[in-house]
Amino acid sequence: MTATASTANAQIIRGACPHDCPDTCATLVTVEDGRATRIQGDPEHPFTQGFLCTKVNRYLERTYHADRVLTPLRRVGPKGSGAFVEATWDEALDAISAKLNAIRHSADGPQAILPYSYAGTMGLLQSEGMDRRFFHVLGASLLDRTICATAGMMGMRMTVGASIGADTEAVPQSDLVILWGTNTLTSNPHLWPKILEAKAKGVKVICIDPIRTRTAEQCDEWIGIRPGTDGALALGMMHVLFAEGMQDDDYLARHTLGADQLRERVKAYPASRVAAITGIAEARIVELAREYGRAKAAFLRLNYGLQRHGGGAMAVRAIACLPAVTGHWRRAGGGVQLSSSGNFAYNKTALQRPDLVPPGTRTVNMSLLGQALAAPDAGVGGPPVRAMIVYNSNPAAIAPDHLAVVDGMKREDLFMVVLEHFRTDTCDYADWVLPATTQLEHLDVHWSYGHLYASLNRPAIAPLGEALPNTEIFRRLAARMGLDHECLRDDDDALVRASLDTTDERMASVTYEALRTNGWVRLAVPSPYLPYAEGGFRTPSGKCEFFSERMKAMGLDPLPDFTPPHEFPENVPALAARFPITLISSPAHQFLNSSFVNIGPLQRAAREPEVALHPHDAERRGIAEGAMVMVENERGHFLARARVREGIREGVAWAPGVWWAKLSPDGRNVNATTSQRLTDMGAGPVFYDNLVEIRPTS
Repeated sequence: MTATASTANAQIIRGACPHDCPDTCATLVTVEDGRATRIQGDPEHPFTQGFLCTKVNRYLERTYHADRVLTPLRRVGPKGSGAFVEATWDEALDAISAKLNAIRHSADGPQAILPYSYAGTMGLLQSEGMDRRFFHVLGASLLDRTICATAGMMGMRMTVGASIGADTEAVPQSDLVILWGTNTLTSNPHLWPKILEAKAKGVKVICIDPIRTRTAEQCDEWIGIRPGTDGALALGMMHVLFAEGMQDDDYLARHTLGADQLRERVKAYPASRVAAITGIAEARIVELAREYGRAKAAFLRLNYGLQRHGGGAMAVRAIACLPAVTGHWRRAGGGVQLSSSGNFAYNKTALQRPDLVPPGTRTVNMSLLGQALAAPDAGVGGPPVRAMIVYNSNPAAIAPDHLAVVDGMKREDLFMVVLEHFRTDTCDYADWVLPATTQLEHLDVHWSYGHLYASLNRPAIAPLGEALPNTEIFRRLAARMGLDHECLRDDDDALVRASLDTTDERMASVTYEALRTNGWVRLAVPSPYLPYAEGGFRTPSGKCEFFSERMKAMGLDPLPDFTPPHEFPENVPALAARFPITLISSPAHQFLNSSFVNIGPLQRAAREPEVALHPHDAERRGIAEGAMVMVENERGHFLARARVREGIREGVAWAPGVWWAKLSPDGRNVNATTSQRLTDMGAGPVFYDNLVEIRPTS
């Protein structure tokens, strides 16, 4: 099937799912008389295999939703009221350009303008193309996009050199599968058929997670670890591997740096100590290490939840050492996978034009948005943020320290523009809301962080109402502001071609012609892909760096170690006495962060904001199943419905999210309790490093 195919009365358009998920599914959209009537997974795509997730199966409902923003909206009520009137594009562009020009020519200068975006779409054009050019030419502040993955990426980078791991298509050849901190059926569902192929051959599948998720229920074993202690478990496993001679000495000698130092370091992590840290039985730690050591091609699948605490980067780093200790990188199905994104060598320099950034431009960490929007003397350095342009994100719902973020957005002197599909929490504080297209309505090109296929998304339908692609909105805004750099006039086709202008051998198969014909193309790498079978790590030494000179130069421990969460109970006993529950807030099965929360069938399936806790914790607090409870700490509180369940560790609670605050009982969500503290490396947020108390409301 070509990128566009016709049947008797319909066209089928090839596309790609844009959402923040490692699967980056290839889609087929059926269009009849200009209207999309069906969306399905592409059965020819080796990873998508013909099905879509619970959420994207509802994508047509999302596109044609009655609440779509289809015209520019101007605020007429107080900030937070959500009161708007419709306006024309000319009115919107005139007002926005006048305000932004006034700010950039003021004493505060253009750095008083802050872009705020993340992965509402993962497409390169709509997420990091014309927008970056616009802000770079303008001279606006830069945004450090840390909200999700930077800690884990740094842990991988300091160990193996890049976000490159085991080939997920080779999982059927694994002889042990460990799903570590990942709810695969919710957050990576297209990996599950590969796991089932291995399982059908008798391969054991283990899930390590503080919560018995729907994935853990389907595994051969659930190991309920204490939150934030994954690094200690990895160190304990390596202690056993070395002590019992289960390491691959040849691989260690040829392809690693610092093996002797690592061997000494892990001597400090006998199973007895690790059991006390992790809450896992000493005998189970030893046997887990032996199972891993006996395997020859064990597949470790990590996800980003386990790095959302103060020691998150070091935790990923410790786990990433395991396949080099045992030599599992040598074989198909062996190794560790956090992300495959480092394999995609799109020309982001040509796409984003960072050469246009004025020297000395400040960078604002998006995880510190509450601080950035605070009064000038309490901010993040440099001029106060006087304008913020938000796109592909809903910070009023997803940013840490919700109350501080909302307080900042309420500032009358903050001018805010939001590009959106719906009137989200963030829109309620905007001066202008601009209608953006959905994936069915624009062109884009995609990479993946879960497989090795590049994709092209062809627009299937014309934009609804007056919606425009992000790229076009920034082009028009640049023109209205008088920004006349030629790069701001490139159309979307030119942006795709710029992204593909690369000489990297892995991208040799990814041409515009191949993408337009086939919709998706595998990178030009072997199958199965064994990135480190013969070394070739992307580190400065070319080896797996157990000892990192780069970390030493940064003033950090150069060897893997256990770095506890900021709010690790043993380290903060007074705080833990007041707030003894560690709260985790990973996505609900029906939502993807704050996307899809307003889609009726998905919202009804998720029911309402909930918090799950162990029966013993519920009993101590007099909390019955279904009771309304208050979840609180010193930072804030929110209301939720209690769910009492065995499949969660004592001392842990789970509040699946991320609910829009306006759809929550008290106008707040879980991020009313999360902090603006950062991870050990990567300056990422610590959403799951969060001590709370839970009490009944009546």
